[in-house]
Amino acid sequence: MIKERNRESTEKRLLDTVGEIIATEGFEKLGINAVAARSDVSKILIYRYFGSIEGLMTTYMRRNDFWLNFPQSFPEKAQMPLFVKQIFYSQIEQLKNNVTLRKLYRWELSCNNAMIVDLRKQRERVGVDIISKVSNITGYPEKEIAALASIVSASITYLVMLGDSCDVYNGIAINSDSGWNQIKEGIDLLVDKFFEKE
Repeated sequence: MIKERNRESTEKRLLDTVGEIIATEGFEKLGINAVAARSDVSKILIYRYFGSIEGLMTTYMRRNDFWLNFPQSFPEKAQMPLFVKQIFYSQIEQLKNNVTLRKLYRWELSCNNAMIVDLRKQRERVGVDIISKVSNITGYPEKEIAALASIVSASITYLVMLGDSCDVYNGIAINSDSGWNQIKEGIDLLVDKFFEKE
């Protein structure tokens, strides 16, 4: 039990260090030696717990990914439109507030190693499960819910990541609260129209 607690504490320290290095210095400074030195943990433990620096980065993503940590409770049909909107609002806030996760998402887009493929499969299973549950509660076809969810969630991810290097998209200030409020209003419109249809 004590060893397990020590391992949890060590893993947390290592993952926190990964977040700090990526957020403040970027990927160029991230490596086993840098993580070991900054977290005061043996390189041997890093390899034992995570296998590689990529394993460490993938674990960070898994623990911080919005969809992989999605709460499993769902409301009744009448509350579903508000629930869906709040899902997207939460995705926006989580990505806007986590610079490390945004950088890791960029890294994921350029990788196709086994750990990333597994991460994508896990995320896909969660997404399909959410879509299925919303469909079962509302009676709307899964393929329509999947299309709406894909368009909105992918747009959120892209726009938040783009905001790190670009201030405006289609006239919307994506680096300001007012711009994101405008995007949320657009999400409201899409979701309301979707759930209004016969």
